[in-house]
Amino acid sequence: MAERVIKDDQPRVYFDCNKCPAFCCSIYERVAVTKRDITRLAKHFGVTFAEAQQRYTTEYDGERVLKRVKDVIFERTCTFLDQKTRGCTIYHARPGVCRSYPGRSRCAYYDVLRFERIQQGDENVVPQIKITFREVEEEVVDNADGPERIYEWDEKEE
Repeated sequence: MAERVIKDDQPRVYFDCNKCPAFCCSIYERVAVTKRDITRLAKHFGVTFAEAQQRYTTEYDGERVLKRVKDVIFERTCTFLDQKTRGCTIYHARPGVCRSYPGRSRCAYYDVLRFERIQQGDENVVPQIKITFREVEEEVVDNADGPERIYEWDEKEE
């Protein structure tokens, strides 16, 4: 078997899910599921599609989502999160949205977790994060040099 070669342009993973309290499973108010996801759950548990849909999902604002339960750290979490290990109990049958998360080599929640643990000098601290969505109006604030420059990540100042 050929030895695996890591090239510089390959994405690096900069987080360790085993050190995270499962922000991604807990702070979002829903995990949307597709028919394919429900079929995967049905196969995993050896039940029919209808049984899987009824047992493991619910309707939320017009979309099908995984059920949630009370959590020991956050308000509520995915029903499939093991609250002791903070790991997914259906990892091989998890929904597509979970499979693609975070969709990049860095996880913002893991970065916040590491930052706060360093700042607090405590490897056990868990910052309480809550995602809230709301409509806002854009407002441009002028200063002496014109509108304030907003930089995107990794953008260099000229």
